Amino acid sequence: MIAMASAALVGTAHAQSEIRIAHVYGKTGPLEAYGKQTHTGLMMGLNYATGGTMTVNGKKLVVLEKDDQGKPDQGRSLLATAYADDKADLAVGTTGSGVALAMLPVAEEYRKILIVEPAVADSITGEKWNKYIFRTGRNSSQDAISNAVALDKPGTTIATLAQDWAFGRDGVKAFRDALKNNKIAHEEYLPANTTDFTAGIQRVIDAIKDKPGRKVVWIVWAGASSPFAKFADMQVKERYGIEIATGGNILPAMAAYKRFPGMEGAAYYYFGIPKNPVNEAMVSEHYRQFKTPPDFFTAGGFSAAMAIVTALKKTNGDTNTNKLIQTMEGMSFETPKGTMTFRKEDHQALQSMYHFKIKDDPAFPWGVPELVREIKPSEMDVPIRNKR
Repeated sequence: MIAMASAALVGTAHAQSEIRIAHVYGKTGPLEAYGKQTHTGLMMGLNYATGGTMTVNGKKLVVLEKDDQGKPDQGRSLLATAYADDKADLAVGTTGSGVALAMLPVAEEYRKILIVEPAVADSITGEKWNKYIFRTGRNSSQDAISNAVALDKPGTTIATLAQDWAFGRDGVKAFRDALKNNKIAHEEYLPANTTDFTAGIQRVIDAIKDKPGRKVVWIVWAGASSPFAKFADMQVKERYGIEIATGGNILPAMAAYKRFPGMEGAAYYYFGIPKNPVNEAMVSEHYRQFKTPPDFFTAGGFSAAMAIVTALKKTNGDTNTNKLIQTMEGMSFETPKGTMTFRKEDHQALQSMYHFKIKDDPAFPWGVPELVREIKPSEMDVPIRNKR
């Protein structure tokens, strides 16, 4: 009994001296490139936000890595283990929208905060949301509305090509809802593991090739295999006058963009666009550590870290869930993208997006998104989709 009591006291003291943060993400699996960037950004951001001490109010920040492998059941189980067995005070995750959706009820069951980064499906802060969920990542509506702002010009015929899962379908729905001048003439959905895009692209071509005026295909795609090369090979612009449009992506994926100079869209992040001290610090540190610029999801992990430390500083290191929720609702915090604010109604981080045009710059192995203009949160009427 004495030994058990002593162990309990040690455990309590240990808990009081630490703040445990579980990071559940696709370290391996189909989106591992995204997941690894997120983790790099999270660790870099925690270090930056704490001035290199990795402590808040004398408590050490301990990050527990969990690899969900892109599998919903695995993500759900790992998050439960993190909360129950590892005594995580809060969690960050995950990479894929399907896995994130499976994790949401776990946060509610254990009454612990889950900061969703970078999964984008609208339903995460929509109909599947609960009060323990905050999201620093952009949602499908923010992606879609910003792209609509960039592309929805009168007299344009628009088709979409997207992955047939929550990420793709939520993205197209939000884009469709955001269009004010045009309607989508054709929606094409293909399995997320598609490698031969010929038939799908041909259906898109057939649907819009004879339409008058400007013709644009907006692509919603993530992962190692993408349709861009096939669009270029099929010479859709040269043969049919069909332009390609999309959002931003990780740098290796944007190598395919070099074949589409002038391509427009709206991006969540590109390291050369935001001008603020946090981004400058992240870019500098990433170059120092890796000799490369930070990427799309590095900024997301960094933003999640900034939100966590900002909240913990406001609570003086208190990890009581209700106190954190009260603190974080409506809270603004600085990120590599500038100021973000957690909307009180659904805990979605409101943030800027960037209208770009692609430049084929021989100095870079990817198509460079050059800023047309910053689309501020006030310009995007992002719907509140939950039932709070």
